[in-house]
Amino acid sequence: MQRIDYDATYFNPKDVLECGQIFRFEKFGQGYLVFSRDKACYVRSDGVKTVIESDFPEYFYNFFDLGRDYGQICEKVKSFDIPALCHACEAGKGLRLLNQDREETLFSFIISQNNNIPRIKGIISRICEGLGEKAEFMGKSYFTFPSATALCKKDAPYFRSLGAGYRDVFIAETAKRVASEGLARLDGLDVVQLKRELLSYKGVGDKVADCVCLFGYGKAASFPVDTWIEKIYREDFHGTEKSRKKINEYFTSLFGEYSGYVQQYLFYGKRENL
Repeated sequence: MQRIDYDATYFNPKDVLECGQIFRFEKFGQGYLVFSRDKACYVRSDGVKTVIESDFPEYFYNFFDLGRDYGQICEKVKSFDIPALCHACEAGKGLRLLNQDREETLFSFIISQNNNIPRIKGIISRICEGLGEKAEFMGKSYFTFPSATALCKKDAPYFRSLGAGYRDVFIAETAKRVASEGLARLDGLDVVQLKRELLSYKGVGDKVADCVCLFGYGKAASFPVDTWIEKIYREDFHGTEKSRKKINEYFTSLFGEYSGYVQQYLFYGKRENL
């Protein structure tokens, strides 16, 4: 087990984990156990220092994006001089964008559409129990996230039996395609090309594609639009567009390469009623 110590000013585990970009984590001890594909870590913070403990320190250093200066990002975001955004950024400066496993991110956000977080977590947990491998970390058993090769061995009714609902076909069909083609072909694409390719997968619409671009491929020019963002757009930006595609275009044209960071700060601010 190795340990990473980090300044808590720009790394608040609670805010990072509970903002909807990840679903495989649970409260444990003084913090959280976090699971990514077949790896696990324990992360906790005392408000001054955030500590990560794992057998895979390099993986989780990258996973939590610790090589990036979020102080600089916050200053840039505040420079847009939008009151609601500046306030949310200052209050939520402990937020970070995660660099997650791409396959897991794709399937997780297919499951997430028109769904709530407890239910999403439950479906993913049952898929892991059914098709993943049992492992142990800090004396606690968990199941790894199955590969597309493992997922594609089951048909749609299996995923429906685990609570996936109409998403059962999406999981089954996408698993077959990913198992056959892999995702490496998407590496190196720019954000426009990547989103276009992701939209060709069964069950992937604009919001899911943007989430996968942002949380799986690190494309910070992405801006997922959900009901919370629509509310922000109308209440804080006084927008009149009805189409989520148009709302996405509005925000990405305004914030460019900082769009994904802005999205997380705005989401945090509205959710926390700041």
